[in-house]
Amino acid sequence: MSESEILDTHLQELRRGTVVLACLRLLVQPGYGYGLLEELEVRGFATDANTLYPLLRRLEKQGHLTSEWNTDEARPRKFYRTSDAGTRLAAALTDDFRAIAAAIATLPQED
Repeated sequence: MSESEILDTHLQELRRGTVVLACLRLLVQPGYGYGLLEELEVRGFATDANTLYPLLRRLEKQGHLTSEWNTDEARPRKFYRTSDAGTRLAAALTDDFRAIAAAIATLPQED
């Protein structure tokens, strides 16, 4: 495995949980999958549909998201919104993320 592939693997692992947090925070305003993919990309949380859609279904099954179908347009879209439980989870994850970031900032760096 090349050094670049190893780095990519570690970056993917590092970012996995941040996408969950980003979705919970962004979906305070209702959103649908493709629009959320674009919003995540713009905000620096690049992910793909094969990762996002199973994540949305899992968060909904766990009760952290609610959903409803919008059939007003030609193509029906499933809109997701963060539930009260999801809001509590997002707050806890945000607190922990900030604590981890502060702890990392105390670690020595190479020059």
